[in-house]
Amino acid sequence: MTSQRSLPADDFGIYYVLAECTDYYDTLPVKEADGSQPCSQGVTGLRNLGNTCYMNAILQCLCSISPLVEYFLSGKYITALQNKTYPFLLPSDCSEVATAFAYLMTDMWLGDSDCVSPEIFRSALGNLYPAFTKKTQQDAQEFLIYVLNELHEALKKYHYPRRRSHEKGSAQRCCRKWITTETSVITQLFEGQLNYSIVCLKCEKCTYKNEVFTVLSLPIPSEYECSLQDCLQCFFQQDTLTWNNQIHCSFCETKQETAVRAGISKAPKIIIFHLKRFDIQGTTKRKLRTDIHYPLTNLDLTPYICPIFRKYPKYNLCAVVNHFGDLDGGHYTAFCKNSFTQAW
Repeated sequence: MTSQRSLPADDFGIYYVLAECTDYYDTLPVKEADGSQPCSQGVTGLRNLGNTCYMNAILQCLCSISPLVEYFLSGKYITALQNKTYPFLLPSDCSEVATAFAYLMTDMWLGDSDCVSPEIFRSALGNLYPAFTKKTQQDAQEFLIYVLNELHEALKKYHYPRRRSHEKGSAQRCCRKWITTETSVITQLFEGQLNYSIVCLKCEKCTYKNEVFTVLSLPIPSEYECSLQDCLQCFFQQDTLTWNNQIHCSFCETKQETAVRAGISKAPKIIIFHLKRFDIQGTTKRKLRTDIHYPLTNLDLTPYICPIFRKYPKYNLCAVVNHFGDLDGGHYTAFCKNSFTQAW
């Protein structure tokens, strides 16, 4: 029976790592410590620079993802920065974000301090997004998206996949065609792809649409208590679009009511879930405090995988960001599983 626990009432999101790759992702992000090395690798605090709990919580979670840490500690990021196909297109600020992130990961994993300052990293990111340099509260999910985006921009390389001919409207075509022509360690680890089947309720013709994602924002279907699977089922259930939400049908050549269902056509190696705690109904805004149960291991996404996708991923939990407070303010913390000690 899958072990379960309840998140605190004010959780932010859940991060999972593929169980299929346990042998790889559970390995240490650095070489085994010898007698002269501390046994607390990766267990390093981050100084609060003034309402920067949102940043520290996200950085701690990223620091717990072994393949990402290994990439930066091994110096592979330097090769990526030096081997840019079009280096003149890379803003210097973007490169500074990746370098500062690598230095911070090094301090957190190989340094000898119990606590380090993320000031250099915040300054580098703040050159691009000044809001993060102010001592004001910010949204952790928004910060995460900006960090992943800038790391991708700095480290990406271009490739041109060969074109394949497919029958128009084919589900196989839409599930297998990848739109992305830029790859980086970020896309390799975090990027997934959704496939939407869109059925016109008048002519019953079906079309398909792909959408790349790095974070899945899941609705919470209950006021009091539910499971993560309940949230996933709600996200992937068929939705009927009517009235002002009608979609243009290329066959009818006008807007029609449609039935839309999403499926995963490419499962990421590391999947990030954002639980939509903040609810807006008209002029009323509130935070949902539903207790959500989730498995620590073997989260099964098989029911949501496109039939043509032959892999059936299962994920293990590696980190959680918690938010305590309400819509007007609060505090972020993080639970992270250390890959060196295997302890939370």
